[in-house]
Amino acid sequence: MKYILMMNTMRAGHGVPQWSQKDLQAHIAFMMSLNKELRQSGELVSAEGLSFPDQAKLVRAGKDGLPITDGVFPESKEFLAGYWIVDVDSPERAYVVAAKASAAPGPGGAPLNMPIEVRPIMSGPPPEML
Repeated sequence: MKYILMMNTMRAGHGVPQWSQKDLQAHIAFMMSLNKELRQSGELVSAEGLSFPDQAKLVRAGKDGLPITDGVFPESKEFLAGYWIVDVDSPERAYVVAAKASAAPGPGGAPLNMPIEVRPIMSGPPPEML
């Protein structure tokens, strides 16, 4: 079954940009290693890091169907920093992968223990909705 693991992190303007180069390199190396491990096990479907919220826009369709943009919202309490889509045998395995991602090193190598939201990916709408 496929799951999306969403890494939510500190609010904009805090955290990673203020890390030392050594700490940032260790964090990135950890993430690359995790992705390699998941790729080799055949469990990684996709993984992406996202830009900071100061580059985000909310988009809606206007009355004429053209895009209306709103944002930037850097005052957000936390934001989606990245995600993994994994194809694993059980929810418990998805939780193990999420826990490993959560423990990525931060300043001084201490585990960040950041929240990772785990949600099943539906293959389609529930039968009762068809």
